[in-house]
Amino acid sequence: MPWKESRVMEERFRWMREREQGGASLAELCRKYGISRKTAYKWLRRYEEQGLVGLQDRESPPHQPANKISEEVERSLVELRIGHRTWGPKKLLGWMERNRPGQSWPALSTIGLILWRNNLSRGKAARQRCDVPKQPLAHATSPNDVWCIDFKGWFVCGDKKRCDPLTVTDAFSRYLFCCQAMERTDGPHTQKVMIELFRNNGLPDRIRSDNGTPFSANGGLSVLSVWWLRLGILPERIDPGKPQQNGRHERMHRTLKQETAQPPADTILQQQKRFDRFLEEYNRERPHEALQQSPPADHYVRSQRRYPEQLPEMVYPDGFQVRIADQNGKIRWLKARCKLGTALANQAIGVQTVADGLNHLWFGRQLLGVLDERRHRSGAKKRINSYWPPLQSPSGLLTRQPEAGQTDAAILNKSGKV
Repeated sequence: MPWKESRVMEERFRWMREREQGGASLAELCRKYGISRKTAYKWLRRYEEQGLVGLQDRESPPHQPANKISEEVERSLVELRIGHRTWGPKKLLGWMERNRPGQSWPALSTIGLILWRNNLSRGKAARQRCDVPKQPLAHATSPNDVWCIDFKGWFVCGDKKRCDPLTVTDAFSRYLFCCQAMERTDGPHTQKVMIELFRNNGLPDRIRSDNGTPFSANGGLSVLSVWWLRLGILPERIDPGKPQQNGRHERMHRTLKQETAQPPADTILQQQKRFDRFLEEYNRERPHEALQQSPPADHYVRSQRRYPEQLPEMVYPDGFQVRIADQNGKIRWLKARCKLGTALANQAIGVQTVADGLNHLWFGRQLLGVLDERRHRSGAKKRINSYWPPLQSPSGLLTRQPEAGQTDAAILNKSGKV
């Protein structure tokens, strides 16, 4: 029996006093006050440690927490995490809420504790913050505004063969168009992959890349970027040494490496199968935090601009003078030769007069540089200073930076579209 409900502290104090007087044994006192020996030893221990304060009742925690996670919920989260070893609490919760609606799921902090308890979490290195670019690139506000392209760093498969994955994503929806192990990283092989992407998804407005080959040639236009301009696509290049300007694409590369190349497959064919599985999961299953924990496929739509099987001719607005570059990429102006780069060989260049003796050189939507006739007439040294993209092998007429607001022009192709 427990202590009497009335005057509990008095009963315990009286029992303890009789115990100290030694007139009766412990068993007799337990029978007299209706308690067990286990209870008696507990109160004796507390009295020795704390005195009379130890005889007071203590609050005991509940046997089962009110918000305890069920074994079934924990098992489901653990199984999903084992199947997706790079997913954190946000990805796991987003996937569960999307695919198993109507069920209550724990908070992110609780999911993190579940992963830690099951040895499924790992420490994360401190992130080094990067400076914001001074001249931000175009902001993607809808699908196909900007595509991002890059070669992920190469690695060696188990058969000692090199693997160079080419990746293309949509900057707005994060949709991954391709992850293709390439035989060679040159222009023709890259163009072959891009043709297939354009046929399946249409044409973007811009393509963002770094300054390496085949996207650039010595800092200027390459054959591949000239082909993009012929299609009405404006190439964008990040600043050298600034991969954070293409951060969305680079972040995808980190996940791609973790999921498919640690460790690499035994052969290129097996590695490509890993890439294909990753692409399907990345687009249709993997929740994305920037997309409110929904997959990219829910936000991407195909471009309305179709890929023309025959390249349209470059047609410039009224008031432009057109010069055809020779096989060396040079045009003639005022009895002088201006070299624009071999990538522009046999291409139509538009010359726009913006002021007396001042002309802008355009190829499609791309401003190549500025021709200053005044410096040429005064007998100054003939050369071309670099302007983005920098011109190859500077020679010809002197250039300068164009004024603000003069970095784009409405150049029409043969179909009359901008």
